[in-house]
Amino acid sequence: MTTAPGIKLRSSAVLDEVRADLIDVYAEVRAPLLHLPNYQVTAFGERLDRHGGEPGFEAVLAYADGHAIGYAYGNRIGHGDRYWQRTSPTPAEEYTSGPAFALKEIGVRPAWRGTGTARRIHDALLATRDEPYVTLMVNPSAGDGKVHTLYRSWGYEDIGRSQPSPASPVLTVMIRAN
Repeated sequence: MTTAPGIKLRSSAVLDEVRADLIDVYAEVRAPLLHLPNYQVTAFGERLDRHGGEPGFEAVLAYADGHAIGYAYGNRIGHGDRYWQRTSPTPAEEYTSGPAFALKEIGVRPAWRGTGTARRIHDALLATRDEPYVTLMVNPSAGDGKVHTLYRSWGYEDIGRSQPSPASPVLTVMIRAN
């Protein structure tokens, strides 16, 4: 992995400030999957709008030469949240009894992959969070399993499965201490 120089990170808790850049990057990151209903840009926009209105929303975007090249965003979830209700088996109460940060999306344009950009964005997003745990869902087949392996190398461990919508693949739910 090489380190990408000249990247500037920008954080925002206001979706309207970063929505266009999030959608622009998403469209390139997910280009091979956009023909599938769950991955269409309109479906992402609908999820993004819902997530942006939930408590504790925050996004971090990476920019190079003034252009967005990657992002991560998420929000706070609590006991009884639909995120936990859809996870099987039921996660340990240690994770669900208090607030956790749900990392909802992370993506980096293909030209910037392997540069450490995803990790920088991820770490910047979590640096200001005070929730004791951070959780995410990953498609275990993404990148032929490489994405799942990458999250494990960042300290996440598998705790279950979830299918957030009928159009979604079954995802692996992962968690780590924040």
